[in-house]
Amino acid sequence: MPNMNNESNNIIDEDMLPEYDFIGGVRGKHYQDYRQGHTVTIHQEDSTTIVQHYDLTEGSIILDPDIREYFPNAESVNHALRTLINLVPRTIPSPKS
Repeated sequence: MPNMNNESNNIIDEDMLPEYDFIGGVRGKHYQDYRQGHTVTIHQEDSTTIVQHYDLTEGSIILDPDIREYFPNAESVNHALRTLINLVPRTIPSPKS
């Protein structure tokens, strides 16, 4: 995994508001929960709220960041998996006695 403490991570964004300070944040803290689905609550200016629940679409997968570097889209993932499938024997040889 690449070193996450490089110079680019230490750049201070002058436009970021103080309430968006991520110092002390934990990367991936909600990763597993997000994969199970998540709820978003939107608080409107008129004091009403909208609650929406999001689940991953059937057949969706989430690639780990190190894998995404090599497979940027569905086409590349499918090509690699089809290549791998072609390498696997279709029948299991019977044990020799």
